[in-house]
Amino acid sequence: MVKRAGGALLWSIRIDPHSSRPMSSQLHHALRELILAGAIAVGERLPASRTLARELKLSRTTVIEAFDRLTAEGLIESRVGAGAFVSAALSAPRPRALPRKATLLTQPPRLAAAVQQRLPHLADRSQLPRAARAFTTALPAFDEFPMAQWARLAARHWRSQRAGVMGYGEPLGHAPLREAIALHLRANRGIVCDAAQVFIVGGAQQAFSLVAELLLDPGDAVWFENPGAIGARNSLVAAGARLVPVRVDEQGLDVLEGLRLAPGFRLAFVTPSHQQPLGVVMSLTRRFALLQAAEEAGAWVIEDDYDGEFSFGGEPLPTLKSVDAGERVVYVGTFSKSLFPSLRLGYLLAPPALVPALEALMCRVLSGVPTHSQAVVAEFIGEGHFAAHLRRMRRLYAERHEALHSAAATHLEGALRVARSASGLHTVAHFAPGDAAACDEHALVAAAAARGVTLAPIGRYAIAPVPEAQRGVVLGFGGIAPGPIDQGVRALAAALDDLRRAQGRPQPSARVPA
Repeated sequence: MVKRAGGALLWSIRIDPHSSRPMSSQLHHALRELILAGAIAVGERLPASRTLARELKLSRTTVIEAFDRLTAEGLIESRVGAGAFVSAALSAPRPRALPRKATLLTQPPRLAAAVQQRLPHLADRSQLPRAARAFTTALPAFDEFPMAQWARLAARHWRSQRAGVMGYGEPLGHAPLREAIALHLRANRGIVCDAAQVFIVGGAQQAFSLVAELLLDPGDAVWFENPGAIGARNSLVAAGARLVPVRVDEQGLDVLEGLRLAPGFRLAFVTPSHQQPLGVVMSLTRRFALLQAAEEAGAWVIEDDYDGEFSFGGEPLPTLKSVDAGERVVYVGTFSKSLFPSLRLGYLLAPPALVPALEALMCRVLSGVPTHSQAVVAEFIGEGHFAAHLRRMRRLYAERHEALHSAAATHLEGALRVARSASGLHTVAHFAPGDAAACDEHALVAAAAARGVTLAPIGRYAIAPVPEAQRGVVLGFGGIAPGPIDQGVRALAAALDDLRRAQGRPQPSARVPA
């Protein structure tokens, strides 16, 4: 306890010498709280720095540092030869702090009507995986990333001129990276394009939001794959779009159903190379039908090629953008899967007609993605490391895909039908026909979680109910080595048996126990 000149006590000052916070910060915070709460009145003198230091067992330098911070904030003022006093400025009228219980009982703040209307329709994405385990999705093979090459390029960049490293980035993107992406798309994805059409963004999510801001008015109809990608769905809903759920079959988005539901659509969203989440590849017939429908409706198409770099099932079909003679497709790519998610780096390739408007929007609204990460990626591509990394990852993901199917054939026979995939980092497992014990996706997800396995129900990706034959779970395999894949499948089989036991049904004898 510390006495003040007036005889009152500073009861609440407690300094913890073992805290990670500096003691001067602890003292500053304690005094600040007392002053703002009115415990030390306006114009009242604070204890002398020597007195306070002696009573609190602090150095006088520590106390003076705290006093200097309070002076800089205008909370106290020093008078030569008299000491430090609570500033008279605090006598001005200001809002009074409510007791904690009172703040809990007040009405919630008024939000914009659009936010109140759309927020309930946005899927929660706060639980995105940080580390891979069976069977998390959306994570590449961190264990195989060429970290040494990446670190060398990053170090080289940080030794460059400070203005280029530390200044604001170009709103449209780092010019060498835009050139490198355009060259990569021409050589590897069959897309004829120019660097001026490439815009660098902070991940695919920002690309979807920009396209929606550029093209959509509230209430505009958007064809959306059902089930479909959650992140894109959130961006379009937040923009006020009216999502039209269009079913997906073995050929991809059903264009005829889209025309039946919303012939006057403004935008369509598709993942043609590896449908999210079902994994089917959109047929060439459907691709041409979609482009024709967009041309006739005066609509646009977003092609999300989120993991199209990883085709391992033979020759991949061309991208939708590569056959887009009418220039209606906005192509979106990301480095979250091909490199790593925390990079937060993506790009969109705009049709020529949209380039001027997109340039104007980005130059007026955005400050640009950090230049240092763009520069490293540009050199990573330019030196050939990116192409080599993609080739290595294709082989690796093919091996992990086969490991998943081998384990499923041994341990899941007759319970879940694991679909074969031609590309990407995930596949799906559908429930066996008539297997009542496993028809509840959420029950299986919970049972698997109890055994340390992460699953995502297909229903989570759906806006409208999906056919019974499509019900099941999503299995990520890209970030998981074959050993943990086998262990995860065993645990998944055991989770299915848990559900059967709970319903009093016999367990298949073909499975190996976990």
